[in-house]
Amino acid sequence: MREFVDLGAWRAARQALSGTVGFVPTMGALHRGHAALIERCRAECDHVVLSIYVNPTQFNNPQDLEHYPRTLATDLALARELGVDCVVMPDYAQLYPDGFRYRVEETDFSTILCGAHRPGHFTGVLTVVMKLLNLVQPTRAYFGEKDYQQFLLIRDMCAAFFLDVTIVPCPTVREPDGLALSSRNTLLDAASRARAPEFARALRAPDADAAVVQRLEDAGFDVDYVETRFGRRFGAVVMHGPARDVRLIDNVPAAAEGVPAP
Repeated sequence: MREFVDLGAWRAARQALSGTVGFVPTMGALHRGHAALIERCRAECDHVVLSIYVNPTQFNNPQDLEHYPRTLATDLALARELGVDCVVMPDYAQLYPDGFRYRVEETDFSTILCGAHRPGHFTGVLTVVMKLLNLVQPTRAYFGEKDYQQFLLIRDMCAAFFLDVTIVPCPTVREPDGLALSSRNTLLDAASRARAPEFARALRAPDADAAVVQRLEDAGFDVDYVETRFGRRFGAVVMHGPARDVRLIDNVPAAAEGVPAP
């Protein structure tokens, strides 16, 4: 496995790759959900490229950025074990030589759901993904469905800008108790972790969105939103702990779960 912290060296190496290139962009703190993306990429592509970069432009809360888990040594060991060919690990100066003056803005879908509660979040996401796709030039790029709004925005961005890449959605990977895997789960204290699976159970309930919100609030969650759109029920909650607050997102297919239409 080759590791690249210099984008100039990566660009030179990229020119030598032939055949199909699969790409899994991450912010590190890899877990079994990331492993599933890498494994599918490995099965479908000649080369597997992984990026690890905690992108500050998508954080609207400085404390969230400060506390985001960073486990680089463990991440690289897992990447090696899973057969990743190249890991790209740029820094801010390389990815944003313009100081974030140039950005990718979306003016509709990015303003609802998570976008309504995290101003500027999706501008940061779309901008960094556009940069990484231009650098990696993949045949396919793999994204988890837990971040379904993000997946749709990235897929549509690539179509809008005629990027020659297939955006591949991969099913959400869950713990045995139903909690969607997330790097932020490691920030949950014991009491919050014990309560967290109720989030997914409530989203799957055959009740109206307002009733699900009430159920979650009664269980001690601070609810950002629960909304059924596009055949899915989306939700975001904040769990308050003694050390820090942790925001979790999830979504389930509405029709498959019996969730009523909006």
